[in-house]
Parts: sequence; structure tokens; C-alpha cells
Amino acid sequence: MKDIKKIVITGGPCGGKSTAMSRIMKELNKVGYTVLFIPETASELINGGVSPVTCAANADFQKCLFELQMTKERAFVRAAEGMEGEKCLIVCDRGALDNKAYMSKEEFAEVLDFVDRNEVQLRDSYDAVFHLVTAAKGAESFYTLSNNQARTETPEQAREIDEKLIAAWTGHPHLRVIDNSTDFEGKMQRLIAEIAAFLGEPEPLEIERKFLIEYPDTEMLEALPNCSRVEIIQTYLKSEDGTEVRVRQRGAGGNFVYYLTEKRTVTDMKRVEIERRLTQEEYLSLLLDADTTRRQIRKTRYCLSENNLYYEIDVYPFWQDKAIAEIELSNENTAVTFPDFIKVIKEVTDDPEYKNAALAKIK
Repeated sequence: MKDIKKIVITGGPCGGKSTAMSRIMKELNKVGYTVLFIPETASELINGGVSPVTCAANADFQKCLFELQMTKERAFVRAAEGMEGEKCLIVCDRGALDNKAYMSKEEFAEVLDFVDRNEVQLRDSYDAVFHLVTAAKGAESFYTLSNNQARTETPEQAREIDEKLIAAWTGHPHLRVIDNSTDFEGKMQRLIAEIAAFLGEPEPLEIERKFLIEYPDTEMLEALPNCSRVEIIQTYLKSEDGTEVRVRQRGAGGNFVYYLTEKRTVTDMKRVEIERRLTQEEYLSLLLDADTTRRQIRKTRYCLSENNLYYEIDVYPFWQDKAIAEIELSNENTAVTFPDFIKVIKEVTDDPEYKNAALAKIK
């Protein structure tokens, strides 16, 4: 079966996207991927004379942008399905949710209604999102407008847009933020490493740290622009070889996407994880194979982008005084810090008592 993955490369102005595209092509070709690139739609329109200034209103420009973006993506997926080779990577130079950063809430709602989509469908239609932080945050001397005719932002505006873009994608199940903590070559190497880890080249290792925390202020979290609430129902399936197999319903506001995940433990911190998207029909069918010795896990997840890390805070209905915070890393040695409003009780990465599979056991 042909494996087609669609990812987004996004980020603030002058984050390194143009260079990243050529590096992705070079490195992924080496491991057998056909790599297809979807050019940035906003730049195409603006350079062609279609912009928020020339259109009657910003919402009209955004409708054109969304419509063209979705049409291009459908065309590229259709083309990929007919190409030779088993592995294909479609790389979007910005995705649909990037445009949320340039609209008011009212304009965004109007555009969603126009394209007949909801936010969850648009955001989670991509398999992974990689955000390259603008050079205006941590590498100011390299910030330039010269390599993109459609770019007009000052460094201050670039930083503001960068934060809005991260907020727009917060809630996606696989969002990674690549900052300017190294030189530019190091930044590109970290991006490629993150993409390779996501694709499972050479093996899909998940490096995760888990912490028991005090019950968070959920109203405060929901008010943060860089935090997104997601409702999750997780069901474990029967498995005979020790592999953990589960299906998950994930979304908000009555709009959901569905996943099948298989996990095998390598060390306390490392696991091999294979995940694929399901249709609603496939999800409902697999529920018939549920492990009846385990209950469904229902939880509210708060996805928080902070400190260039992506925190997933899980609040369970059976706990009123504590919660779980998880952080996925590309390197075991990455330093983990928490915002002041998250109070860590202890790390439970290697404590089986706090794994979802253990919480699901019927006692």
C-alpha cells in the first residue's frame, strides 16, 4: 500500500523555509521518498496582484487563498497516488491554518463557512507541522526582507506573527517548533531530524517524558492564545504479542478525527510508535475488537506551545487534584522546563502506574 504523508513547513518571516525545502528534498530522496512541494499560496496570489489590499476585504482575499490552497493539495495528493514508489512526502510551504494568523475571529468563521470546513478538519488534515521560528527571535542580525518580495514585516511584526502562527497550529497532534538556539546549519539539521523521526526513518522512535502535575487552572489555559483544548476518547484493542494497540477519537466542538496507534516499548523513555489515520467507518469497525479488560479513557487535553516546547496536559474526569503533562522530544538530552503556572509533583516517565494503558485497567 502506497504511503503518502502530507506535512506543513511553517514559521514566522525569515525562518528558513526556502532553504528547508531544498534540504528536505536532498535528505528524503536518500531514503527512498518521492518528495513533492506545494508552493506558498499567499505569495503566489500577492505576487500575482491578488492581496488583502486589492481585494474588496481581507475576508475575500482569504477565501481565495483557502480555495486555492485546498485545490492545490487535492491535486498533489491525486498526483502522488499515481506515481511510482511506495513512499511519498507532500511538503506544503504553509498550510491552511497559517491564514488564521492574519484574520479576526469573525473573518476566520466567515471563511470556514465559505469553504464548508471546520477548524479541526483543516488543522488535522496534515500529518505533521514543523514551525521554523523567525530569525527576528534569537537571530536578529540575520533577519532580512530581501529574499521574498511579498514580505514587508518589521522584526517586531515578525515576532508577533510568529507567535500567532504557533497559536494557530496549537492543538495539532504532531507540532514541532524549531528555534534559533543553534546556528542556521544546526537549525536545518534539527528540522531534518524531526521530520525523519516523524516518518520513522530508520525507525519510528517516540521519545516522551511524562510528569504528574497539580490540577491546572483550566479556565486560564483556555484563555491563552497559545493553548488549544482537545477532547479525546481512547480505546485499547486486543493484542497478542505485547504490542499496545489503541484507537483514538480526537477533536473538539463535535468535530473529530480518528487514529490507530501501535506502540512497542524499547526503554523507559523510548518507544516504537506507528500511527495512521482512520475513517470514521474504520474506527467504528475496530471498536468491535476492544479489549474488554480495559475501560475507555476519556480525557481533556490542553495543547500548549511554550518555551519552544509542545506540552500536552491531560485532565481526567476521575482526578480532581492532579493531571498528567507529556512532552515529546527529538533528543533524550533536551532540557525540559515548565511555565510557572504548571506545578510539577514528580516525573513519572518510567512509572507504569501512570501510563494510560494502566489507567484503563478495570480493577
